[in-house]
Amino acid sequence: MTIEFADFEKKTKITFKDKNLLKQAFIHRSYINENGNTGLSHNERLEFLGDAVLELIVTDFLYKKYPSYTEGELTALRSALVNAVIIADVALKIGMNDFLLLSRGEAKDTGKARQYILANTYEAYAGAVYLDLGYEAVNQFVKDTLLPYTEEIVSKKLWRDAKSLVQEKAQEFVEVTPAYKVLNEAGPDHDKHFTVGIFFGPDLIAEGKGKSKQEAEQSAASNALKVKNWLD
Repeated sequence: MTIEFADFEKKTKITFKDKNLLKQAFIHRSYINENGNTGLSHNERLEFLGDAVLELIVTDFLYKKYPSYTEGELTALRSALVNAVIIADVALKIGMNDFLLLSRGEAKDTGKARQYILANTYEAYAGAVYLDLGYEAVNQFVKDTLLPYTEEIVSKKLWRDAKSLVQEKAQEFVEVTPAYKVLNEAGPDHDKHFTVGIFFGPDLIAEGKGKSKQEAEQSAASNALKVKNWLD
């Protein structure tokens, strides 16, 4: 089946001058391993660029929207917004999953690994838009797709540091200090994925996943808050 990237251009109303740049944003490393003669590279360099562009756009937006927030609060809010789970959800909603170029093996995996691929593709696409059409175009794209999530994050206070909050609640309600343990570690050095458990004493309360132990711990803490119904 041939993927028609013109369909994605219609969907997003963003038309690329360099069609190869658009296609490259969707090429996963695994696809190149099976299809080395495409003449195009995978999307990791674009992802690197897009990550920085995304951080600037989100930072600028939050700085202007919440003038009374401290640096720490803005940092926590940005981390909650530029989060692999949320970005993957955005990517899914705008149909990126239908345009991914993956190896046959990766194409079969629709679990957590696909979530990270989608998040990375969104960042790579942001990098591609920036290179091809400039800052204003990518700023509008992020404004339309990702920034609407801000209201929910603020209203539900999801931006607060989950580890600090769960520690505070655990000491208040069950008089224990949460402990974290790596339950699983997978992937090559350049693309590690961690699964971390949060424990109250001997009891496993919740698990979290992330590209780093810190991210996985935050995810586990956030999930524990939901399990315990401690999100006020």
